[in-house]
Amino acid sequence: MHSWTDTLRFAFQPVVNLTTGGIAGLEILARPETGDILAEARRDPELDGRLAVLAARAAARKETLLPLHVNVFAGTLADLGGLTPLHDAVREAGRMPWEVTIDIGPPYTHVPQQALLEAVEGLRGQGFRVSADGVGDGDVPLRLLTDLAPDLVKLDAALLPRPAAVRAMRTLCDELGALLCVEGVQTELQCAEVRSAGAHLAQGVLFAPPARIPAADVYVPPRSPGAAVMPTPGPSIREFVRPAALLPVTVSAGQVRALLTGSPEVSGVLLVDRDGVPVRSVHRSRFLLSMSARYGHALYADRPAVKLGDPPRTVGVDATAWEVLDVVAVGGGGRTSDDVAVVDRYGRCVGVVRLADLLRALAESRVEEAAGLNPLTRLPGSDAITREVDRRIADGRVFALSWLDVDHFKQVNDGAGFAAGDELIRSVGRALQHAAAGGTRVGHIGGDDFLVLTDPEGLDPLAVSVLDAPWSAGGRPVTLSLATVLCGPGSVTHHREAAACLAPLKKAAKSLTGASWVLGHAGQPGFEVRRGPAATIAQAGYAVMEPG
Repeated sequence: MHSWTDTLRFAFQPVVNLTTGGIAGLEILARPETGDILAEARRDPELDGRLAVLAARAAARKETLLPLHVNVFAGTLADLGGLTPLHDAVREAGRMPWEVTIDIGPPYTHVPQQALLEAVEGLRGQGFRVSADGVGDGDVPLRLLTDLAPDLVKLDAALLPRPAAVRAMRTLCDELGALLCVEGVQTELQCAEVRSAGAHLAQGVLFAPPARIPAADVYVPPRSPGAAVMPTPGPSIREFVRPAALLPVTVSAGQVRALLTGSPEVSGVLLVDRDGVPVRSVHRSRFLLSMSARYGHALYADRPAVKLGDPPRTVGVDATAWEVLDVVAVGGGGRTSDDVAVVDRYGRCVGVVRLADLLRALAESRVEEAAGLNPLTRLPGSDAITREVDRRIADGRVFALSWLDVDHFKQVNDGAGFAAGDELIRSVGRALQHAAAGGTRVGHIGGDDFLVLTDPEGLDPLAVSVLDAPWSAGGRPVTLSLATVLCGPGSVTHHREAAACLAPLKKAAKSLTGASWVLGHAGQPGFEVRRGPAATIAQAGYAVMEPG
């Protein structure tokens, strides 16, 4: 009698790292030749659990070293309370649970949330990583998504026409310590949108379609010149993680050699203990050189591989690229080409990073940053400020956006000369940078115009530092005008709205005589005159609020 498993096949689709251009993992997709086994599995948790086990075994037969993504319905986890058979199957295949990500998919409707959360906690206890799949086109509640605290969020490409939503999901992922992946990418334009939104990973036929044989290479479009990049205080190491070649610490040198000679793309092997904690690092070139030396095979083949390894270099999964460079800089120069192991909070290896990837990305970020700097003040332009405004809007933070310029700057240039005018602009830029504290961002948007983004408590020190200073150009006294809009949560939805609120405040400040400062609130009429004669404002027909 034929079983339903006789007509079941599996396909593999790569999960692509958009930073390194490499394959970060393989999602295993059930492909029945007859019937709709997935519809049945949605209704039958036991069947869905068996599919997960079969998927892991199918990957083992392909002898791939890449991390795996196994699909399971949310209802299955809540009903079964875990996936013990899958854990056993992964171990039997010689893989480790932390090399497997459980993609939890919708529907979530009517799934007991507490039971699901307890099952997910059990999976983590077994060592599995967890992904929230189908977000954006599924029915996962936002509260449940945050309670799941997934390692990865998979967003449907149908959400790309709503970039604000994608950026907001990236911000949420940053708060949760998760990576963001966009599924269903079909075109290069979509890939550019995915990158612009700040996603770390992507899947889709653009890179490689699902196939019975795991793909060895993928197509990743080059980044467009000048493409926007999500600003970070230093590139997160999560963006550069590559799959690690892991072997038990007990293996022989001969077993390591067999892996390396059969996998030319592997640059090194990490020997891990039973818990997945790196114990030794085996560098490909140094190891094979030792094995190929005279009597090398005879001396080492049957001996433990740990004798030919080095102490592993490790960084936490929350580290930045700069911190990895610090780790690489410590120790002998002969190990600069070694992979650095990335470990989770339990010390388990979740992948490796390569120095070449870091150096290339850091160099590109410096080039992009330099290209956006104003040549006169070396301050970033408006794009850097507006991106940060959008980030704060998505975070629901209160912020103050200010515009500053020199009064009657054309007359300054005409009377004192452009060289004196340029020196004045540079001096104002230096004063703004000096006054900037904490999360303050200063931008030079051209001519004598500056943008300043700060927290509300930073406004008064900023105003004092620039408005009370005795400015001059070519011996001529000069005054400055400052306009500020305070934006609370929900008062604006985009940086363009904040700029629109700022425009009339700028006009009001310029109508005052001498050093001036007006402050308004987004979504509220009128404004407060903090510096300058309020009578001038009233005569111009503006509504003036009382201070406080």
